[in-house]
Amino acid sequence: MRKIILNVAVSLDSYIEGPNGEYDWCFDDQDYGLTDFFKACDAIFIGRKSYELIMRTDPKMFAAMKIYVFSDTLHDPQADNVEIIRPADFKNRVEEIRSQEGRDIWLFGGAELVEAFIKKNLISELLLSVHPVILGSGKPLFTNIKERINLVLLDAEQFSSGLIQLRYIIKP
Repeated sequence: MRKIILNVAVSLDSYIEGPNGEYDWCFDDQDYGLTDFFKACDAIFIGRKSYELIMRTDPKMFAAMKIYVFSDTLHDPQADNVEIIRPADFKNRVEEIRSQEGRDIWLFGGAELVEAFIKKNLISELLLSVHPVILGSGKPLFTNIKERINLVLLDAEQFSSGLIQLRYIIKP
């Protein structure tokens, strides 16, 4: 069974984007393990807004991956490596993809998609890159999670920039 790994940058106060949707607070001064992470993944689960963002900023970044876009409004992805998954097919299609041969699957976001994956218990690991910045407002990583979810820390890595990567699994 392939792992679904949430890998996301987050501020110290749990925001994944600033109050105006900005990402300028995310460090890009070093690799932070992304090259190895990309090699371990051959697919990405992504929401429509995040998909449109990457298509505007760096569409070649994901050219080697199969992209699964979760949307009920996107109709023409205009790329051969993109498949649209509709809300009605969500859990069955994810389980089907997860059981196929392949490498890990990167759960990219947005926050609503992360919430849906958490509620359906579909995340294998959480890899949080905690940036040493407090944004004060913006889009929180976790929304509408009403029940406690206990985690087990698998690894923590500190970088010279002050960024800390935390790897968790959801406690069974």
